[in-house]
Amino acid sequence: MRRDSLFFHADFRRLWASDTASQLGTFAGHTVIPLLAATVLAATPFQMGLLTAAETIAFLIIGLPAGVWVDRMRRRTLMLRADFVRAVLLLSIPVAWWAGVLSLTQLIVVATLVGVATVFFDVAYQSYLPSLVGREHLLEGNAKLQASQSVAYLTGPGIGGGLVQLAGAANAVLMTGAGFLTSALCLLRIRTVEEVPERHEDAKLLPQIAEGLRFVFTDTTLRSIVACTATSNLFNGAFTAVQILFLNRTLGLPPAAVGIVLAIGGVGGIVGAVVAGKVTARLGQARSIWLVPLVTWPLQLLIPLAEPGWKVALIPLALLFTGFGIIIYNVAQVSYRQAVCPDRLLGRMNASVRFVVWGMLPLGGLLGGVLGETIGIRATVWFAMIGEATALLWVVFSPLRKLRDLPTEPIAVG
Repeated sequence: MRRDSLFFHADFRRLWASDTASQLGTFAGHTVIPLLAATVLAATPFQMGLLTAAETIAFLIIGLPAGVWVDRMRRRTLMLRADFVRAVLLLSIPVAWWAGVLSLTQLIVVATLVGVATVFFDVAYQSYLPSLVGREHLLEGNAKLQASQSVAYLTGPGIGGGLVQLAGAANAVLMTGAGFLTSALCLLRIRTVEEVPERHEDAKLLPQIAEGLRFVFTDTTLRSIVACTATSNLFNGAFTAVQILFLNRTLGLPPAAVGIVLAIGGVGGIVGAVVAGKVTARLGQARSIWLVPLVTWPLQLLIPLAEPGWKVALIPLALLFTGFGIIIYNVAQVSYRQAVCPDRLLGRMNASVRFVVWGMLPLGGLLGGVLGETIGIRATVWFAMIGEATALLWVVFSPLRKLRDLPTEPIAVG
């Protein structure tokens, strides 16, 4: 192993461990809380849509100003605060359950506030990475962080579903809170001194937000990437709203099996993260952004074909290959975004992108909830999978198709 590998960078290992714990808590929560709503509180499809929307609505509400605040603050400190807030909020769920007062309203409020903290954590860690490891290590760093996300995606739902089966959904939420506390402890051990961001007391919020949006949407390549991811997330939000109901009620899977099925996609993601560097080196970074999705994402159309019995296997098969393609795409496009963005705009650039792409998730969740009530769960799954599979057309029919590699130096801005 090369001595310049980030495996030998102690503070990156701590950030990596922190992100792994945080992602584990997040993905476990994305299985446990909907299962709690579906199995204990008997939520309807529309209520599940509301809960799904609540988890990500913060990206629409505060996503843009969050980028300005991230650029004004030490990012590690902001991440620590976000971890502690999420742990306390999630602890309130089992406490309310033990007291016999848990309601769907509380789940929605907690999911919303946890989402607010997640906005700050996610924007901060993506903006923190370049200063911690240097731009020359961005591809390796993002590949390792994406591997963590894939491991969490693989193990979080399975562990969450198993705990719901063994201990009950409300008690299983404790593990989610523990993940965020572990994340905070890892961040506390980082020794690199973070520079205090330059403050401009006369800087106004709206012009700074506009500068971040302008940087993202005036670059043709960034605009294509954002449109692709946003479209995919809109339809993914619709699928997420009904996926637990589809697996649990339509296909008749118990909670533990639901967790296992949802976790399979993480296997493909782990493989994708491990080979991301080799794939992008062989294909080129630009080609990795459009060619890998073109080959893998259409396999999502197998999911609505699943039926009780052996055809349930179509879902993990589809998730395995699409998980691989999604991670390759994410590693390539996130590394590109970080490389071409000036340091002073990193928070606003990441927040602008997340505002658009993650802001589609709550809209998709509401759409999926409404469609689940009106046209049925399976028809909603078809609608969502067709939309997700065709989202790649944004990058296929873009300037990326004519390139092999992408610029690695920051784009000059006025």
